[in-house]
Amino acid sequence: MNIDLCTGRLPPSDAPATTGAECLIRGLVALGVDTVFGYPGGAVLPIYDALFGEPRLRHVLVRHEQAAVHAAEGYARSTGHLGVVLVTSGPGVANTVSGLLDAQSDSLPVLCISGQVARAAIGTQAFQECDALSITRSVTKWQAQAREAAHIPALLHQAVAAACSGRPGPVLLDIPKDVLAEACHAAAVPAPTPQPPPAAAVDEALAAAVVDALACAERPVFYGGGGLVQAGEAACADFAALVNDSGAPCTLTLQGLGALPASNPAWLGMLGMHGTLEANMAMHEADLVLALGSRFDDRVTGRLGDFCPRARFVHLSIDPLNIGRVVRADFPLVGPADAWLQALRRAWHQRPALAADRLAPWWARIETWRQRRSLAFAERRPHIAPQALMQTLDRHLRGRDAIVSTDVGQHQMWAAQHLGFEKPRRFLTSGGAGTMGFGLPAAIGAQIAHPGRLVVCVSGDASFLMNLQEMSTAVQHGCPVKVVLVNNGRMGMVRQWQALHHGGRYSHSYTEALPDFVALAQSFGWQARRLTQHDELEAGVLEALNQPGPVLLDVEVLAEENCYPMMPAGAGQHELLLAP
Repeated sequence: MNIDLCTGRLPPSDAPATTGAECLIRGLVALGVDTVFGYPGGAVLPIYDALFGEPRLRHVLVRHEQAAVHAAEGYARSTGHLGVVLVTSGPGVANTVSGLLDAQSDSLPVLCISGQVARAAIGTQAFQECDALSITRSVTKWQAQAREAAHIPALLHQAVAAACSGRPGPVLLDIPKDVLAEACHAAAVPAPTPQPPPAAAVDEALAAAVVDALACAERPVFYGGGGLVQAGEAACADFAALVNDSGAPCTLTLQGLGALPASNPAWLGMLGMHGTLEANMAMHEADLVLALGSRFDDRVTGRLGDFCPRARFVHLSIDPLNIGRVVRADFPLVGPADAWLQALRRAWHQRPALAADRLAPWWARIETWRQRRSLAFAERRPHIAPQALMQTLDRHLRGRDAIVSTDVGQHQMWAAQHLGFEKPRRFLTSGGAGTMGFGLPAAIGAQIAHPGRLVVCVSGDASFLMNLQEMSTAVQHGCPVKVVLVNNGRMGMVRQWQALHHGGRYSHSYTEALPDFVALAQSFGWQARRLTQHDELEAGVLEALNQPGPVLLDVEVLAEENCYPMMPAGAGQHELLLAP
């Protein structure tokens, strides 16, 4: 048996799979999977043994199982394809729960394959045993345990179908170690036969009723969400075309950024808790809200009783359970966004042309809110304002088609406010779960998927500490990600809420023993630099983005800066707080 001396791999074999582990690996390949993010352990050694001889699957070795899921999310979010995770039993699968929750909250297709102790040891409190199905049941769409090797192909198909169909989400396939080692006599997993997707059923009469309402509205607003991004670039292009055809303003959620180009004149900025004044006030005074691919998250609606009090609602979602759950839909559109957007555009172009200036009074009203410059901030040079850092980064990212990930907190909101995204799948952030530690592994996952692209992670000092061990992963796997660290020495958003809502009692929101991030990054083999003065920003950011290999830019920003605008918890959209 010959081994390639350059790779250490066995040559590929066309022989039938002989064990459950081999059946699993070949099944993944047949389903089009090319990358797996994982961490080995005793219960999955048969899988790693089978993986050793399969050059068609790239394995990315992370340093923590939570990071494996976040990396798979970055891969899935930036490509639209399934992300795959491989972990061992017990603590291995338990460590994935935060990542699976994140993927479930943000509708990302992730397959987690977990090892399990041998069948005879299940329920005996064996070494590294846990009830993986029970632990993950509330954070996955589907979960199952293979009890025989022959069951693996069918279960693998079911898992992938569940992850990718309808509203995407994470799934778990748990496999005992002896099942992985068991002889597998099942038929190999067939490669999927390319077939055009079935035409989605849309109600053309309902689409016509929606555009009639849009044509008659005096104060319409488009409110797009992450479902548009999930539907892909073609759907987002149809969305932008519908917005432009109608002449109506448009706002997007945090997860929807990029569905409409930020350079589009209809763009009002992000809405919600840290959205712009014009976006929130336009929603508050609208008479028709077209909520497409969104789910009326509480960070968007604020106090529900004051949410869009004068509006009728069009609500498009692929998940029928979303329709009417928070806000009553006058026009419920259930199904794929791309099919409905095409139907809405057809219906719009079948109508008589409307006067080009019919919405002029509405836009004039919006302009009064724009003039308030709700994202303006006070610069206190020579210190660095975090908003100035984001604006500098934005200037140097323009035209590069970069992918940006973030962690969670003030820096996340500043990035969403000040970075302009022209296309979908360029902004990767933890929305529904708000998971700190997401940014770096998600950037690595995106870089694995797009090796030739610029990938930037915007993080905060507190978030970065949660998964900074993945700097090692980036070096091992040749991922030239750039980390821009917004370093205020605080848990910034926690401190902000304590300042505004808890009388300035800063209970445990200050990190006293921060590391020297530059020295730390260099110890992992990264390039690194620290900025402390405003006049260093332009050259420092440009240098970091242009350097080869992974780079960390540690930027000391004003420690007590608050993120505005801000809709206080329990307030309405019209009660937005602006910077003093």
